[in-house]
Amino acid sequence: MKTYVVGGAVRDELLGLPVSDRDHVVVGATPDEMKRLGYKPVGRDFPVFLHPETHEEYALARTERKTARGYHGFEFHAAPDVTLEQDLGRRDLTINAMARDEDGTLIDPYSGEDDLHAGLLRHVSPAFAEDPVRILRVARFAARFDFEIAADTQALMRAMAEAGEVDALVPERVWQEFARGLMERQPSRMLQVLRECGALERIAPELAYLYEATAWDDALGAIDTAAEQQMTLDERWAALTRALDPYAADALAQRLKVPSSCRDFSVLAARHGNAIADAAELDAAALLELLNAVDAWRKPRRYEELCGVALIGEAHPAATLQRLQAAYRAAAAVDAGAIARTVQGGDAIREAVSAARLHAIRAVLNEQ
Repeated sequence: MKTYVVGGAVRDELLGLPVSDRDHVVVGATPDEMKRLGYKPVGRDFPVFLHPETHEEYALARTERKTARGYHGFEFHAAPDVTLEQDLGRRDLTINAMARDEDGTLIDPYSGEDDLHAGLLRHVSPAFAEDPVRILRVARFAARFDFEIAADTQALMRAMAEAGEVDALVPERVWQEFARGLMERQPSRMLQVLRECGALERIAPELAYLYEATAWDDALGAIDTAAEQQMTLDERWAALTRALDPYAADALAQRLKVPSSCRDFSVLAARHGNAIADAAELDAAALLELLNAVDAWRKPRRYEELCGVALIGEAHPAATLQRLQAAYRAAAAVDAGAIARTVQGGDAIREAVSAARLHAIRAVLNEQ
């Protein structure tokens, strides 16, 4: 029985990046042996165990065989006679198919270290084509490292998309990879990779349409700016989808089963982003209508985030943001409770509060 550190931990160490967790492959062992040594079984599809002390993952070396279309259609074989090289050979990219022995020796049968130095994402074997999730992973790694994609890997991804392999992906898995990619250093690269191989139009046709609508470059610039500003996932998704029609933004989010907070924020940005961007031209009444529409009174933090997303790439964003903030602060300072104590009836109270807020906004705009 021998254990090896594998995959991302080896890759990131070679890149000089911090390693947060380590995955291990065990060669020459059986599940019963692992249990006797105190490892806790956690794998459902194949034998994976947690170390009794470190709780790091230890998986028995395995091979896999495609049995059906999609990424669920695999049969796994884990046995003591499966070698480390066989286990590494089933992995997606050469940069993820390296291992370190217990004495620190690097095992690199597919030249992953060379590809790391060359800044290249290259598939390990033709078996790459058996799992459509790997297209999403390549796109995500491109966003993380800004590596180029090997020509034969690019061609293979394109062939997979044309064959409809990505159609078998379930929405939850697509969103999982999308969300991780959006949080990378250069998320625009993920979108570019997916569009160039033909996968984007199948999994997110609304985003692919942005290319035809000449809004593609603006969308990519917006998502990279959101990343530079270290915005949240909700904000980054909204920055990407803001150029969509609100109904298209909602349809996309529903199909990918995007979390509700992320979906709602993106629809809000698609619906009101232009009004926020044009706030320098809005009068007091229009500004009050905007504040009411986005429910700035109950959700001021969301209003602030919405302004930040909508103003990405706009001319004179600081001046526009100052006008939006001034309008909100003036209107929010109105004492709605005091007005309610002096006016009878719900409609009358709402009208009086609205009139007071409009007066406050006009006053602050006149001061500016």
